[in-house]
Amino acid sequence: MRLWLNRTGEVSLREQLITQVVLAILCKELLPGQRLPSTRDLARRFNIHANTASAAYRELEREGWLEFRHGSGVYVRATRPSAPLSPEIAAEFAVDQLIGNLMANARKLGAPELLVRERLRRWLALTPPSRWLVIDPDPELRRIVIHEMEQALALPIAGCAPEECAQPGLLEGSMPVTVPSKAAAVRKLLPAGIELTVLEVHPVSLELLAHLQRYLPEHAGELVGIASRWTEFQRIAQTLLIAAGLSPESLLVRDAKQPGWKRGLEAASGVVCDAVTALELPKGAFPLRFTLLDGPTLAALRKQEEQHFLSA
Repeated sequence: MRLWLNRTGEVSLREQLITQVVLAILCKELLPGQRLPSTRDLARRFNIHANTASAAYRELEREGWLEFRHGSGVYVRATRPSAPLSPEIAAEFAVDQLIGNLMANARKLGAPELLVRERLRRWLALTPPSRWLVIDPDPELRRIVIHEMEQALALPIAGCAPEECAQPGLLEGSMPVTVPSKAAAVRKLLPAGIELTVLEVHPVSLELLAHLQRYLPEHAGELVGIASRWTEFQRIAQTLLIAAGLSPESLLVRDAKQPGWKRGLEAASGVVCDAVTALELPKGAFPLRFTLLDGPTLAALRKQEEQHFLSA
């Protein structure tokens, strides 16, 4: 039995022993009924503590891979353990079987183990992104952008502040995106070679324009609500509506982060709100949903997803 033990890695020697014995069984390097070295022989041959070898063998026995025969030694069980019911462990079991089959087929071809390891490292480096990552310092803007993207895209979507980009592993497997006003600052924080997608954000939704054109100026005195957790959204909406002819006194502005923010909104002729707040308006309120990402922007993101899937 051949073992490769990394004494400087994060994985314990015991865990490395367990994994490699399982792989040896799966790729038929160790056959049913075959005797394994004793814990003392294993410890001496690979320069590890006998307790480490014994603990690994005992764990493999509990999992159903090995059996101890009194006075005879440690043997590979005649039958493999069935896949556990736990989804997490079952997934690990299935992946181990795939890796075992890969190693067995590579040996049949006469491929050196070093070549197999090198090719595996290369393919892992080419693994396509597994999620989108919205980068913005404002948590409320991130929340809105994530919600709008989730309605149109297949991959999971996470968010972070720009200063969090330096956290180990955060960018791994991610496709970073940001809004135009933050693009220059975010680019400076990203490592070389990581592509940043800049979202096209349209300032006024078609629904809001249609509403204003329908009701102004004849209904300029009507009460109109503005609701959002995003402070900048509240400011932009106020500026837009006043510029369109509404008086400041006819605007009912609500910060959705504050208690009681829904009070009075059902009396407004409409409530200008972001896509997230639109889902939380009180019953009877008429939402005028202000979306940041338009159809062409979301279509471009979908196409980017499809390209990554095809290249996988």
